Amino acid sequence: MIADKDLLVDTLGAPEITSPIYERNKNSASAYRMIEADEKVRFRVEIISSNSDEDNLYFEKAGPREKIYFDPKKTTAAIVTCGGLCPGLNNVIRSLVYELSINYGVENILGFRYGYLGFEPNAAHKPMKLTCEDVKQINFQGGSILGSSRGPVDPKVIVDTLLKYKVNILFTVGGDGTQRGALKITDELNKRNAKVSLIGIPKTIDNDVPFVYRTFGFATAVEQAQKVIENAGVEADSYLNCVSIVRLMGRDAGFIAAMATLAAQQVDVCLIPEASFTLEGENGLYNYLLRRLKEKGSCIVVVAEGAGQEFFTNTAAQFDGSGNKLHNDIGVLLKDKLSSFCKEQGIAANFRYFDPTYSVRSVPANVADNYFSDQLARAAAHAGMQGKTNIIIGDWYNNLTHVPIPLVCAHKKRINPKQELWRNVLAVTGQPTDMK
Repeated sequence: MIADKDLLVDTLGAPEITSPIYERNKNSASAYRMIEADEKVRFRVEIISSNSDEDNLYFEKAGPREKIYFDPKKTTAAIVTCGGLCPGLNNVIRSLVYELSINYGVENILGFRYGYLGFEPNAAHKPMKLTCEDVKQINFQGGSILGSSRGPVDPKVIVDTLLKYKVNILFTVGGDGTQRGALKITDELNKRNAKVSLIGIPKTIDNDVPFVYRTFGFATAVEQAQKVIENAGVEADSYLNCVSIVRLMGRDAGFIAAMATLAAQQVDVCLIPEASFTLEGENGLYNYLLRRLKEKGSCIVVVAEGAGQEFFTNTAAQFDGSGNKLHNDIGVLLKDKLSSFCKEQGIAANFRYFDPTYSVRSVPANVADNYFSDQLARAAAHAGMQGKTNIIIGDWYNNLTHVPIPLVCAHKKRINPKQELWRNVLAVTGQPTDMK
């Protein structure tokens, strides 16, 4: 249960400086509206008749305000990108630099290299100064011009470096591991009473950041995944009894697999971590595959990387540098097991295996993510200049919001198999409602 205190936003102090954005536009007939201090976005859009306590909760609305906390001419901002690559990273960097530089007049913007490792005192690459000229074309490139990395760095070391470079605002662009690190950085800043704003911009193509309807890069990832599924369909339709298996990213949440399945409209079975399944049994995967091959002569299986991990015998947990649990390759396991099953049934089946992980995440952002990345970055710049801290910029039913990082780190976002998204997937594939 979420309480009102969970949605409260930390601020470094009272904003008393008139924003240059407001100053330039206050007498203009075409001036865009400043966000009022008490503007909010309702937490629950659908009001439940049970009169839940959550019906009267609100997020703080993101956007430009009349008053800001930091003096732009005396402000140093820093940007860091962490974790796996994601379409739109360079777009976020570019828009942060443009908003801070052009609209606020911030002259000193630093980019720390290769994730949190760039804050190490002996880091091989020192922070780079970012100007509009430096970043004006990077939105056409995939990846991040700042580089990235996984792995924790002592928050004391990071804060030492922030203070050394006299950073006033740090923008952390990354997923759950990045924001867990950001929470530790904020705790260390508070211990030292250091007036440094920390603003997160949620980045994950898995779309699994809680209290955020969608993250940048997700739309591009689904688009790329759809193309792979279409290619898998061509392969499957071109050979007798051909099974194409497409393994997509989705460590703990199957949003890419589910959405790409809906977009492609030709998948026979979609497997995600949130909906467990069995291989054997009347409604198991083996028998469903057999029925599809008899009906249409081919089959397309889409599986999220975190699905079916219970079928592996090596149960010792391993983790990546960001603290995320590493999974075994479910795509290869399914290919081998389904192939063996078909041989046992006397079916001469062909198998094709597609794993587009890196090609999906390394491409430039599409139009939707290009625009969305720009929105998130500019909202983050506004929040930082206002002295907001310990938050990420969220998207809540098409409204940009300030979401406290402690709330984000305390929850998980997953597909609910009882709700509409998964029901639609079942309707498209025709697979059993309960594949057990």
